[in-house]
Amino acid sequence: MSLYTTMLERVRELRRQQTPAERLVWELLRGRHWLGLKFRRQHQIGNTIVDFYCHSARLVIELDGSVHDRPDVRRHDQDRDTYLASLGLRVIHFPNELVLGSPEAFLEALLRHLPTTPAPSPENNTDDDN
Repeated sequence: MSLYTTMLERVRELRRQQTPAERLVWELLRGRHWLGLKFRRQHQIGNTIVDFYCHSARLVIELDGSVHDRPDVRRHDQDRDTYLASLGLRVIHFPNELVLGSPEAFLEALLRHLPTTPAPSPENNTDDDN
């Protein structure tokens, strides 16, 4: 089995088993509902899978539950964030509690992290369910 096949299976599994915070964020962002930006969920970038990705804003959103407090997970997150930053992507982390407790505050905080002029989106990409 190739790495691509393994990653694709993992992406599909993560989409089926979203956390409550991930489900809520996906409902808020999917289908260009928020500011007309296209977000993808459980998106593969290289050998990693990110929670949410917006290509035009070069933005990765990670939702962090309590497991991210463990030192080994924190190290993994830092390594992944460094890799993504090397690709020119901005990574922001939000605690699940913020998303679930105050979706409006989550969207306000997210707005502050957007670049003032997002890069143009590919015209031919209309797949809004990823």
